[in-house]
Formats: sequence, structure tokens, C-alpha cells
Amino acid sequence: MKIHEYQAKDFFKSFGIPIFDHIVCKTPEEAVAAYKTLGVKDVVVKAQVLAGGRGKAGGVKLASSQEDVQKHAANILTLTIKEYPVEKIIVTQASTILKEFYASYTIDRNTKSVILIISAEGGIDIEEVAAKTPEKILTFSIDPFVGVPDYLARKFAFTLVSEPHQVAQLAAILKDLYRLFVEKDASLAEINPLVIDGDNNLVALDAKMTFDDNALFRHPDVLQLFEPTPEERVEADAKSKGFSYVHLDGSIGCMVNGAGLAMGTVDVIHLYGGTPANFLDIGGSSNPQKIIDAMTLLLNDKSVKVVLINIFGGITRCDDVANGLIKAFQQVKTNIPVVVRLTGTNEKEGREILKDTDFIVAESMEEAIRSAVSQTN
Repeated sequence: MKIHEYQAKDFFKSFGIPIFDHIVCKTPEEAVAAYKTLGVKDVVVKAQVLAGGRGKAGGVKLASSQEDVQKHAANILTLTIKEYPVEKIIVTQASTILKEFYASYTIDRNTKSVILIISAEGGIDIEEVAAKTPEKILTFSIDPFVGVPDYLARKFAFTLVSEPHQVAQLAAILKDLYRLFVEKDASLAEINPLVIDGDNNLVALDAKMTFDDNALFRHPDVLQLFEPTPEERVEADAKSKGFSYVHLDGSIGCMVNGAGLAMGTVDVIHLYGGTPANFLDIGGSSNPQKIIDAMTLLLNDKSVKVVLINIFGGITRCDDVANGLIKAFQQVKTNIPVVVRLTGTNEKEGREILKDTDFIVAESMEEAIRSAVSQTN
């Protein structure tokens, strides 16, 4: 689960991480009122959307007068950034920036631990730094039984700064950010940029946090901030109907039984030059209604050019699946090609049932996926 910058900053502040005050606004008039309330000459007007790249999209502007604030707020509130319409902005104090850093905690699956990622190259995409100058990114695995005590925090801080008071400030920030990350069951807690301001103090100018969905029941204060995107609403609706769905950006709609086979299907589609439109695990069921629900979901995605149904019959028999497909497609009408691969228990009987239908029937996974990819060319 993602939250907005201003919400992440509220968490930062409650855990002692230094930030500048900010005011959330929904209209240009509210932005002007916020400017007056802050009482500083130079402010930043920032779009609040659940996406990165706001600055490049024109969603971050410096203002030094009421007129500037009014103009920038009006313009930003008309933007759509990475398909997210800007409905909220913040007005916050601007800062002199002497130096920018990057700092974050996230989960590393390889070491099965939290890792600290820090860099002296803050303020730009960390992915770009990783690609072009990976030596400028430092990572440290955090032992969960040790955490980030003073001595480690100071060790990490010395890799970026050398002034004693800045070392102390950075060490405190790294300790507090780790405490926030762990206590709120976050999957990412990021500051980019973390800056040295005109007073030679460290301040978090931006904040980004995501949370483990499986732990939200323990954090009602986090859950109440949830603003589902259209994709997340679709995924929640699929879950309520008994199957797992994740939207992707391709053109081959996938309906598969079993998470492992679904992941394998996505990989092999890429292998043969195709692009999957989704991950969809329908589970071990030949229930026609579930197939109808899944097909309706797939066909609502306008980018889908072909549907690939990949079934391995174990406990679920292939002939039952075939009968379920026929019943389902009596209700679901589509001109989109549908490729079906049935393998496993009663696979011959299943393919025989589909023999004189509009389905494109394949015997192997390779044949089915090659056929689906060819339909998109």
C-alpha cells in the first residue's frame, strides 16, 4: 500500500525525522491561504499523487509570492501525472540546498533482511544512479537482532558526511527511519532528497513510504490512509470473487490455474516475444461463474488482443474445465481470439469437447503461447 508524500512526512515528524512544515490544499485559493499561514517568502508547491516523476512532469514549482502560488497551484491541479489526476497539492517552505543525499530502508529477499541504501547522489532517480554509477550507492544489511544502534548509525553516517554535528544528525535520522520502518511494517521508507540546508542542518525534503498489505490489520492508522487506485479496486474485486489478479502492461490476457504456472506462463510469454496483460490465478476450479468473472475482467482491459487459458489438470479435471468454458462463453460474447491449453487429468477428453468450438486448442504450453503471441502481431 502506498501513501502520499504529505502522509509519509506526518509519520516522519511523529518519529522525530526533521521536515519542513507543509499544508495540504485542494484549490489555488487554499494554496494562497497556506502561503500566508507559513509566513515565509519562498515556498514549493508540490503535486500529491501516488507516483514518482512529479518534478519532471511539472508537478513541483518554486514560488515567492501569492501570485506565483496562485498560478502554480492552478496549473498543477490540472495535471495528470502517470495517469493520476492531481487533486491535492502541498505548500511547504523552500530550502537552500548545499548538498543532496539519498537514504532508504527496504526488504532484501536475497539476504532475508532489511537493507539500508544510502548515496551521496540524492535528488534524482536512484535507478538512474544504480544504472550509470552503481559505485555511488552503498547498501548495508541490517541484522534484525541488532537493528540500528548508535554505533552502527554513526558508522553509516560517516560514509556520507564528516562534520561532527551532521554525523550526529544523520545518525539520528537513520535510527528514527529504521524504527519507523519496523514499527509500521513498511516495505519501503525513503528520503530523496535528504539535504543539508542553508543552516548546515539535515532535513528530509521528500518522503515516500509503502506498507506490507498483509500487516495492515495491525495498523489502523495506516489503513485509514488507503486510497485505492483503479487497478487496486479491480484487484480487490477479483480477490472477492476467489481469484488472484495483477494488472500488467501487455496485450495477452492470461487465465491460469495455480500461481506457479501463472508465473511460468508470464515468463514464457516474454521468452517468445509477447507481453502479458496480467497475472491471473483462477485457482483449482472449473466453476463456470468464476470463468465468466475472470473473462469479464480480462476483456474489460482494452489492451488485451488475445486471451490465453493455460490449465494443468490435477485434482481439477480437464473435461470439467472444458465444459465450464463452454458454459461460460455462452454468456461472454467476444471477437477476441481465445487460446486454450489443457494438460493433465482427462486432457484428451477436454480437448475433444472443445474440438468444434471457436477456441484455439493447443496441446503444449509452448504451442499455446506461440499461438497467442502470433495473434498479437
